[in-house]
Amino acid sequence: MPNTECRRRGVETFRKHLPEYLMEAAELGIFMISAGVFTCVFEYPGSPIHQAIANADMRRFFIGIAMGLTAIALIYSPWGKQSGAHMNPAVTLTFYRLGKVKQQDAIFYILFQCLGGLVGIYLVALLLGKVFTQPPVNYVVTVPGTLGWVAALLGELVIAFLMMMTVLLASNNQKLNRFTGLFAGFLVMLYVFFEAPLSGFGMNPARTFASAFPSQIWTAFWLYLIVPPAGMLLASTLYQYLFGQRAVKCAKLHHENHKRCIFRCGYNRNGNIDLSDRLPISGKHS
Repeated sequence: MPNTECRRRGVETFRKHLPEYLMEAAELGIFMISAGVFTCVFEYPGSPIHQAIANADMRRFFIGIAMGLTAIALIYSPWGKQSGAHMNPAVTLTFYRLGKVKQQDAIFYILFQCLGGLVGIYLVALLLGKVFTQPPVNYVVTVPGTLGWVAALLGELVIAFLMMMTVLLASNNQKLNRFTGLFAGFLVMLYVFFEAPLSGFGMNPARTFASAFPSQIWTAFWLYLIVPPAGMLLASTLYQYLFGQRAVKCAKLHHENHKRCIFRCGYNRNGNIDLSDRLPISGKHS
């Protein structure tokens, strides 16, 4: 009987939270579509824009702007406001470790993120064909740069650590939490320009898997699977050490909205920090 009751509750929770799971899939799918399209526009040799901008660093700079703006738009979109705009298993795992995401939600967030990323990549392949699937774009795969896997590992570790630390510092500050998405998007811009030559700028196991699966390019895949979560978990450990075990209030990147929150949330119904750190009994949180 207890097992039956647990399964029933699990199915009920899945149905109730399915909208958030689908939003996470759609968000990463859109991000991958944006990454694929803009990379083709700037890097495909036959593209007029590629031919007009001879400098590779300048092209990467514009790609970074496009991807940063895409991330910001998704975080502040209605879907991002409701699901929390994780779009990344490393983010979800970190908030799970912090006690803000329930186990079932974490599992399905990660599953749908991977599925959404795959759908996004396949849609771009269907739309652009060999322009996207062949070198130099090559499914926008993430592989170590010319300095090798050690440099890629260090790069992935640093950018994941800085991203999560920034998210935690901003999202848990009453004056800064509304700007969390802007900070995250700005970091994406910087990462594409400065770090991508080292590792291809993965920082997201679902994003790397989405490109590796159709291309069957698994070079150093273990690195992109393990290092981003490790970097973010390290940041969360340091954050709690500095500010306390109850310093993290929610798993959403943007919380000042009227969308429901399915997480173990430390905000009250008005969007302010609830110092009791208890789950609201009713209202927009569930």
